[in-house]
Amino acid sequence: MRLGDGPRTECERLVAAPSARVWELVADIGLPAEYSPELMRAEWLGAGVPAVGARFAGYNRNRRLGAWRTVSEVVELVPEQVFAWAVLDADGRFGPPAEDPERALAVWRYTLEPREGGGTLLRQEVRLGPGRSGLTAAVDRMPDLEEQLVAGRLDELRAGMETTLRGLASRAENGSAA
Repeated sequence: MRLGDGPRTECERLVAAPSARVWELVADIGLPAEYSPELMRAEWLGAGVPAVGARFAGYNRNRRLGAWRTVSEVVELVPEQVFAWAVLDADGRFGPPAEDPERALAVWRYTLEPREGGGTLLRQEVRLGPGRSGLTAAVDRMPDLEEQLVAGRLDELRAGMETTLRGLASRAENGSAA
């Protein structure tokens, strides 16, 4: 598994709540920070509503990577079905500033699928690259460890997604945190 391959991972959870309720939570960009071990907070830039082309800032922290800010652009939005955003290197942290979603550091996506009986299958996924990121910098320093570095980061992201989905599901089902 190499960075150039666009590595990805995903998690899913069956939520005992209607898609409309799950969508309310997914479309609230600040809510995942209540559950995510890495995302500390998020805020809209500009208009502040979910729409294709809208941007938001994310503030992240990781014990090995430190703290950083990202700017993301919504790249796909279908109410009650899909919410996806590209993480940009708008601040030029990993090279010249890159504001093109086609050169994203990562693309994140929530998908919702209604189920018989009113439940919703909630899926969260991420694809890394093709833009430069902290992981790219680590691979540049230790190219012989690329596969282990990529696998380790995907494992870390998957664990965070599981925690986030568990929290979102609990909120949707019970109106409370996980």
